[in-house]
Formats: sequence, structure tokens, C-alpha cells
Amino acid sequence: MSFRAAVITFPGSNCDRDMAVALETISGHAATRIWHGDAELPQGLDFIALPGGFSYGDYLRSGAMAARSPIMQAVIAAAGRGVPVLGVCNGFQVLTEAGLLPGALMRNAGIRFVCREVPLVVENAQSLFTAGYTAGQRIEIPVAHHDGNYFADEATLDRLEGDGRVAFRYAEDINGSARAIAGVLNAAGNVLGMMPHPERMIEAAQGGTDGRALFESAVKGLVAA
Repeated sequence: MSFRAAVITFPGSNCDRDMAVALETISGHAATRIWHGDAELPQGLDFIALPGGFSYGDYLRSGAMAARSPIMQAVIAAAGRGVPVLGVCNGFQVLTEAGLLPGALMRNAGIRFVCREVPLVVENAQSLFTAGYTAGQRIEIPVAHHDGNYFADEATLDRLEGDGRVAFRYAEDINGSARAIAGVLNAAGNVLGMMPHPERMIEAAQGGTDGRALFESAVKGLVAA
């Protein structure tokens, strides 16, 4: 079995090691760590992850400066070729700022940092990332963000809903996100952005394993392909 994953590290990333460990634990292969200033990605990648953190200190807007890092042009090109890309928390913010996903992540309603496990509902269980779940399944995944309030205009929200591109939804009001959206897919289904941290819920020692199925389904799907 071969599985080549890369984790992008920006100045201020703080979940890149967590993401790399999760990918290695599930796939059995070490993830390649890529610095934001690199201009190219390794050849033959199966999976790219943009981790959580506070890239560039969240200056300007969360993810806005990281989206213009040299490596992001290579990430955008890889996504266009169909390479799966996962962005978690700050990574989700980077994906929206880079135009790989619609919408924007704004300041949480109530202007508070939210850091706790939250209940999610799996809305789409047919993507590469979510095939290990069942539609309607309720899971618990940690969040840790100050700018996780997902916003998009009504037409975009209707399109996301109609196309089945809402991957996860909060089961309760967490941050004011439009229609309680916690994670969305691109039109091709190979890019997922989500605010909750599945990489922090893959071992029982972490308090639960509800995030494990995301990585298992991605690895299984890519290896099978």
C-alpha cells in the first residue's frame, strides 16, 4: 500500500504536527512536511492537508496572508487536478481566502473564542472524506477558534445545500455559522474545509475516536483507487 500525504506549515501553524501524526497513524506512512515558502509540491502526492493554527498571526483576515504564500499556487493547481485537499480550522480559512471553497469565516457570534468538543451531524456521507460515516450520524469533534462563523450569501448557501456540499453541520449553535454549517466541499468533492479538528479525535486516549473515520475513509478510498 502506498499513500503519500503532505502537510503545509505556515508561520503560526500549531496543528501541523497533530495532522501529520493523524495521517501517519491511519496510513502507516509518514506525511511530508512542506514549508509555506516552497514553490513546489513533491510529485505523486495522494493527499494535502492545511492544518489549524494562526497563520501570520491572523493579521488582515484569518487565512488571507497564508492564501498568498508561494506554496498555495501549487496547492490550487493540485486541487484542480483532483488531488484531495483537507483544510481544518485555519486551513479552512485559507481555502476560502484562496478561492478553493466558497464563503468566508468571520468572527464568532458573541466575539468569543470557542474551545471544546461540539456535536456535529454528518450531512454528506458520500464524499472521499466522509464515506466512513452514515448520513445523519451524530459525532463529537473538538473546536478551537475565534473566527469560525461561516458566511455566504443566500444563493451560495442554497447551491451548497442543493448540491449536497454541506459535509458537516453543528448540532447546536456554536459560533453563529449560517445554517449551522461546520464543513463544506468544493463542487468536485475533492476539497473539504471544516472548522472542527478531526485529527484531535482519532485515539481513545484523546477522549474519543469520532474523527478517525474521516482519515480512514480518505486513505481507503485513495488506496483503492
